[in-house]
Amino acid sequence: MAATAQTSATSPKALQFDVAQIPATRDSFVFRLRGEERGWAVWQYEVRGLEMTQELVYTATSEFRPVEDERLRVVVNRVTGQPISTFHHIDLFSPRSDTVMVEHDLAVQRGEISGRRRVGTKSGGVKIVPVSRPFAPGTVLSDYVFLAGAVSNIAPGDSLAVPAYKEFDDSLVTLSFVAESPAAIEVPAGRFDALPLRSGGFRIYATRTGPRRVVKGETLDGAFSFELVRSGPVVPTPE
Repeated sequence: MAATAQTSATSPKALQFDVAQIPATRDSFVFRLRGEERGWAVWQYEVRGLEMTQELVYTATSEFRPVEDERLRVVVNRVTGQPISTFHHIDLFSPRSDTVMVEHDLAVQRGEISGRRRVGTKSGGVKIVPVSRPFAPGTVLSDYVFLAGAVSNIAPGDSLAVPAYKEFDDSLVTLSFVAESPAAIEVPAGRFDALPLRSGGFRIYATRTGPRRVVKGETLDGAFSFELVRSGPVVPTPE
C-alpha cells in the first residue's frame, strides 16, 4: 500500500506497507518497566484466504501490571494493505481515573469508517459514541505502527509519514517512521539483524532479513520495553 510521505529533504516519497511480507506466526513478548518484568503480550498474524484475495488478521492480547489489560484485532487486505476493520478493548485499573474501560469497534467500507466507541466508568455506566466519517484513500489506522515489519521501502536515514486515523479519538493524525542505523540486537528469542524505526516517543525494531516481524520495542528514554520471547504456530481465531 502506498501513501505520500516527506523525506528529511522535503521531497515526496511513498510509504509502503507490504503486509504480505509478514509471516503467519504467533509471537510472545515480555514487558519490562525500568528493567523489572511487568507483564506479557501475545501477537498473532493469521493469513486467511478468500475467494479473490487474502486477509491478514492481527490480534494482540496483553497484560501490563497493574495498569491495564488489552485486546486488539485489526484486519487488513493482505494484497493491497488497505484496512478492513479494527476492534480494541482496554480495561484500566488506575485508582486516579474514573474511566475503567475504553473500546472501539470500527469497519472501513466504501470510503467511510464507521462503528462505535464505548467508555465505561467506575459507576458502572457505559457511554456509547457512534462513529461515521470519511476515510480517504491512502489513509491507514494508527494501529499500523504494530505492522512496522511490513514497511518495505524504508532505509537508514529515511523519514516517512502517512495520514492515519486515530481510532480512540476519532481524528486524523500523521503516522511517521524515522529509520535509524541498523543494529544487531539480542532478545530472549535470539539475535536479530534489525532496523530501528522511531515513531513519536517510541522505537520499534523490525527484522531486516528473513521473515519480517517486530522483535523489540522501547520508549525513547528506555524506561519501558517489550522483547520477543518465542514464536509458535498460529491458533485460528473465529471468523
